[in-house]
Amino acid sequence: MQFASIWVGAPAARAGNEVCVALCGCLGLDPMPWKERFGVGGSASRLESLIAQRSSAAPEEKERLDRRIWDLFGETWTIMFTDLAGFSRQVARFGIIHFLQTIYESEKLLFPVIEAHDGIVLKVEGDSFMVLFRNPHKALQAAQAMNEVLDEWNTERPHEELVLLCLGLGYGRVLRIGDHDVFGSEVNAASKLGEDEARAGEILATDAFVKEVGLPPERLEALAKAPPGADRAWRIVGA
Repeated sequence: MQFASIWVGAPAARAGNEVCVALCGCLGLDPMPWKERFGVGGSASRLESLIAQRSSAAPEEKERLDRRIWDLFGETWTIMFTDLAGFSRQVARFGIIHFLQTIYESEKLLFPVIEAHDGIVLKVEGDSFMVLFRNPHKALQAAQAMNEVLDEWNTERPHEELVLLCLGLGYGRVLRIGDHDVFGSEVNAASKLGEDEARAGEILATDAFVKEVGLPPERLEALAKAPPGADRAWRIVGA
């Protein structure tokens, strides 16, 4: 069977798509375009399909599916999580408009720094960013530069308008699902360090990140307890 389509503008395109969907339905085919199914944009649906297969698979089949998932989505990245210190207390005290102003100012100040160091902002949730870097050295430089930018900004602001940053860094193999999300033990550890453990102005990092960057001992202070997903964790000090 041969199909022909003539593209003569948006109405014809829509009509052609409707015919294609109808034909796929008759033939029992998935009408999702190939690019959406098998390109980057289809990553989430492909992962969901593999996870669904895994949920009812035998143990040896689960191992095969795990290898497929890592082959498809496994990548090595530096993961940065940021959080603003004391943010919830400030919102409770000064209200939602103060919240929006602080979010706006943190993005205005920090996004250019992230871009300058080749970071990719993958998620923004409230006062927190999740950022990816291919180069862990650039990630550390970005973290230091972000604190420097905020130190300068805060010198002329009243106390209630200070932007105080907490940072967590991890490094390793993760599952990257398109341009929407990443999963992995280093993701979890960096999130815990940046959002729960770090205080204002601190840069905390997993042992994997510290080893990859090769930081000297004099720039490291061991944390008493490592977060889940990391063997050890450190506070990075000095410039």
